[in-house]
Amino acid sequence: MVRSRYWKITADEMEGFSYNEKNLLNWEIKCVREPEDEAHFIGVFMYRNGTAFDYESVKGVCYFHNNIDRKELPSITSFLQGKFGGKEMEKGERIFLKDSQEIYSSKDLANLAKEMESKFNTKAIISLEFDGVSIEQLKEEGLPEAKLLPIPGK
Repeated sequence: MVRSRYWKITADEMEGFSYNEKNLLNWEIKCVREPEDEAHFIGVFMYRNGTAFDYESVKGVCYFHNNIDRKELPSITSFLQGKFGGKEMEKGERIFLKDSQEIYSSKDLANLAKEMESKFNTKAIISLEFDGVSIEQLKEEGLPEAKLLPIPGK
């Protein structure tokens, strides 16, 4: 069993996956605005074991932002809070929704990516990290080998 990461997945591709959700360690949906070279993006993510916030680990959905107007952040936060709940906490360029609902299914992640695309005028790119499952098993569950990025040393 190895840790494996899949990247550059589209929302449409995501809908076709049927992996065992307990093996999904973390996910990220990076929502990029055109033109890409200006690096305007919102990254929604979740780590199963929590995300570091000072000296504690916070469970729930989080997002980071880059070159996004601060006036836009409340609408992003309220959109995500409306879907997942959680207590808003801010640290630098990251917003945490502490104890928000956690999602792991391919359908939920595909839907969130599509909603982020239409609501915030972005193009979503999804990354997934699995642990405790073989690459062969993930291939059987529909994950494309072309999108695999093995994690060395695990």
